Amino acid sequence: MLDPKRIRLNQKEVRDGLSKRNHPLVELEKYIHLDQEWRTAQQQIDEKINQRKQLQRQGVPSPDARMQLKELSVNIKTLQDTVSQIELELKSISLSLPNIPLSDVPDGKDELSNEVIREIGTPPDFDFDINSHEVVGQQLGVLDFESAALVSGSRFVVYRGQGAKLERALINFMLDIHTKNHGYEEVLPPVLVHERALYGTGQLPKFGTESFNIQDTPLWLSPTSEVQLTNLYRDSIIPDSDLPLKLTAGTACFRKEAGSYGKDVKGIIRQHQFNKVELVQMTTPDQSSDALKQLLSHAAKILDLLQLPYRIVKLCAGDLGFSSSQTFDIEVWFPFQKQYREISSCSVFGDFQSRRSMIRYKCSKSGKVNYLHTLNGSGLAVGRTLAAILENFQQKDGTVILPDVLHPYMGASILK
Repeated sequence: MLDPKRIRLNQKEVRDGLSKRNHPLVELEKYIHLDQEWRTAQQQIDEKINQRKQLQRQGVPSPDARMQLKELSVNIKTLQDTVSQIELELKSISLSLPNIPLSDVPDGKDELSNEVIREIGTPPDFDFDINSHEVVGQQLGVLDFESAALVSGSRFVVYRGQGAKLERALINFMLDIHTKNHGYEEVLPPVLVHERALYGTGQLPKFGTESFNIQDTPLWLSPTSEVQLTNLYRDSIIPDSDLPLKLTAGTACFRKEAGSYGKDVKGIIRQHQFNKVELVQMTTPDQSSDALKQLLSHAAKILDLLQLPYRIVKLCAGDLGFSSSQTFDIEVWFPFQKQYREISSCSVFGDFQSRRSMIRYKCSKSGKVNYLHTLNGSGLAVGRTLAAILENFQQKDGTVILPDVLHPYMGASILK
């Protein structure tokens, strides 16, 4: 949620920011108009309350004064009702306005304008015809799409045998690195989340069609544990001595993938249910820029240890997520597709989410209470990591060599 004062006092900056990310300005203009109406009505209420006080100070009111008092009370009530209605409309609009991009976010309408920052690692050179991850997985008997279709339908997979073990190994490996090496607290939250939590992080109201709602309840299947981890501190005031907060969770995530039909139908790139290790940080505004760099390095470290080639991409304004003010994607190399695919998005949200969730911190020096900054990133998407391992480390005989760091978790060095 944008700061109302920012909209009121820096209208050009907000207009330019929304235009930069190709968001229509109609809602903003309506908000500005309603905000002016709200201020005018509030001023009228104050004036009429003062008039009423002056009449009441005159002692026993005359018949004319009683009539004026009655009329003032009616007018005040009418204006207060108007103010309440305007506040509802302002809140509705404010929930639909996306975050403003930071100044160094590149211009652009879509992913074609994203900037590649750097490439890390060398894509493997094969001396045989390679297969896609889904073919490798099916030949090894570790990915079972037919059984998943019988149980749940399309866009699901059953991991079997070493495949199930590898999925579990990756989750444990990622959590171990983030907790032992990067200082995150591990959390195991519920996967059913209340709608207020989704409003808090910005998934609702805009993206309601992309998540699964539990019929006749306010509960939803979590699209990402960013929702749970951030909302652990909703309606809280946190001492600045406790910041930064660093949380991680490995959970199942659920998405309808609305509008993606026909894309990534094969394999496990785009599933309705998938596992993901999430990283969330909460910090003071002056530390959030450094926190984003740190978060990005933590996510990238997993790929370094797995020896998977990847690249870092700075997203343009038109490709930013709704709540983000800046995002860097990490894309891992898929040799069969001959392209990089997103495996993590690391974003800073400023006070956008904390305003929606009422998460604040108290400055120990000044005693002032302010909204903190939130950040999150995948560390990593587990299924896509598994898919990248199957493609990058496949052998001519159909086996897959496992990265060294996974040997202790798997009790093996090869999938066969």
